[in-house]
Amino acid sequence: MARRGRRHSREEEPVKKKKKRAGRRNATRMTLSAIMLFEGTACLLLVLRGNPFDWTAIMLGLLPLMAWVSVLFLAKRLKADAMLVMLMSFLCGLGVILLYGLSPERGLRHMWIVLGGMLMFSVCAMAIRVMKDWRGICWFLIVAGVALLLLPVAIGQETFGAKNWIIIPLIGSFQPSELVKIFLLLILAQFFSSLRGIKGMLPGLLFAVACLATLMLQKDLGTALMYYLVTLLMYWAASSNLPLTLLGGVGGVGAAIMGYQMFAHVKTRVAIWRNPWSDALGTGYQLVQALTAIGSGGLFGLGLGMGKSRAIPAYSTDFIFAVLCEQLGILFGLCVVGLYVIIVMRGLAISLQARTSFHSLLALGCSLLIGLQTFVIIGGVIKLIPLTGITLPFLSYGGTSLVSCMGIMGLLCGVAAQNAEDREADERMAEEREALP
Repeated sequence: MARRGRRHSREEEPVKKKKKRAGRRNATRMTLSAIMLFEGTACLLLVLRGNPFDWTAIMLGLLPLMAWVSVLFLAKRLKADAMLVMLMSFLCGLGVILLYGLSPERGLRHMWIVLGGMLMFSVCAMAIRVMKDWRGICWFLIVAGVALLLLPVAIGQETFGAKNWIIIPLIGSFQPSELVKIFLLLILAQFFSSLRGIKGMLPGLLFAVACLATLMLQKDLGTALMYYLVTLLMYWAASSNLPLTLLGGVGGVGAAIMGYQMFAHVKTRVAIWRNPWSDALGTGYQLVQALTAIGSGGLFGLGLGMGKSRAIPAYSTDFIFAVLCEQLGILFGLCVVGLYVIIVMRGLAISLQARTSFHSLLALGCSLLIGLQTFVIIGGVIKLIPLTGITLPFLSYGGTSLVSCMGIMGLLCGVAAQNAEDREADERMAEEREALP
């Protein structure tokens, strides 16, 4: 009887797995249909808003197609996490729609950058699955990363107090620190997963210190903050050394105070944060206009392309969340924040499921970077913390930043694909054992 019961349970397991997979596919298709319906309706509204019709908005009809291709083709081919790909695709499409409503030229350019970002996503996801030994590559990435960060110091262009951009003829502006974020995650994950303690971690730590020093020279304190927090938290996760982590946190506070004393634009941002209305037509103008836009949108928003968000000089980059709340409402803005939370939680789950410390730390770093960057920029826009001059992942206009964020999602989905392959291998081994007499 016991053998018959075990045989019966083994026969039921494949049926349960098939039902579970079918349920996941149905959920994916329903969610994808909702995303495509939202994007298609938004595009139609933008086409019909003009008199005569805004025929350039017809190009936005590619958005639902891009969502379909990214989820049902790209994610399937790469064995990427379908939920992460859908959320990324939705946020990128939403960014195109919001930007087009205010500036058709920027909206269309953002859409083409999303296509380039999908290429970066694919390359990063495939690299994680194909490459088995990253140590040699990481030494090359260290040299390339430091060289890229030094370029703005030598030939960079200063913007809003930070010298972190370089101009490439025929291409445009380029921010090397955004690309080096991907290098940083790979390097830290590789050397922090070493079994040789602090000696094995030292190359990763020294690279992080070199990056922070270079970013301080560029006065790019927002990006330096991201680098520092991700390094500190990944170190804690890898070593469980709480005293050194707390010491690093104290050092970070000291560096922040030093930056406040050294850089005039940091003092200005802190003063704006404390009371932007003291100079509402000067230094506090952007933040005052952003808070006004959020308030004027109310719970349900003024509608796509409506409102006065154009009054915010950086409406397409730093303050895109204010545009979102004004046009679609605070409730929709809270839903978007929830989507970022889901991305981070999904990334942490992928990290916990990883079989190797390298993949686990890499997924953790990707999740932390996306989450911290989202918190810092939204917190600055709603006056929770001082503004830092970074972009909102996937939504904000900006070529290098968008491509970098999509590359980071590619790394995360690459780890998810590796986890899926490991589970399939375990299932095959289990089936082979059961088949033995």
